[in-house]
Amino acid sequence: MEKRSETSIDHVISSAEVVQILSFILDHEWFGVEISGIQEVLEYRKVTPVPRTPTFMLGVINLRGKVIPVVDLRVHFDIAVTQPTVETCIVIIHVDIDGEDTVLGILADRVQEVVEVNPADISPAPKIGNRVDSRYIYGMARCEEHFIILLRLSRIFSSDELQQVLDRTPESDPKHNDKKCPAGGNE
Repeated sequence: MEKRSETSIDHVISSAEVVQILSFILDHEWFGVEISGIQEVLEYRKVTPVPRTPTFMLGVINLRGKVIPVVDLRVHFDIAVTQPTVETCIVIIHVDIDGEDTVLGILADRVQEVVEVNPADISPAPKIGNRVDSRYIYGMARCEEHFIILLRLSRIFSSDELQQVLDRTPESDPKHNDKKCPAGGNE
């Protein structure tokens, strides 16, 4: 199945009659990502830390033999960090970073649901009063009694930060290529 990267959010939203958004919770706030950029949602699993990486990079997991960086948006957005619960998930996404399709995981307190939103019902993000930098927000959508903050993930991450994580994993070090030690377990 071909995955469109999250950068196409402008095109997807402007050309669609209805946009499907995966909604998830971080610290009691609803966030959303356009569904075509989602690969899958995993139960929380152990994340292998990688030394000398940005603080919001939790580390990596092994997903069917591929090393996937995992990011804690709570840290990136300066939201208090909590311990994982039984509802904690890792959302595997495709995001376009500097023109390259990149797979990574984002930690969510819990995944809510896929909601359908009419593009006309998406409002621009307020310029003030957000916990999240407005550069990272595509817009706001109303869903029942909640607002969903629609994220523009390609603006949150830099390719240098992600490459720093991947360069420091044992799988990328030639000294460790003959050792089979999965990072965080196989799926």
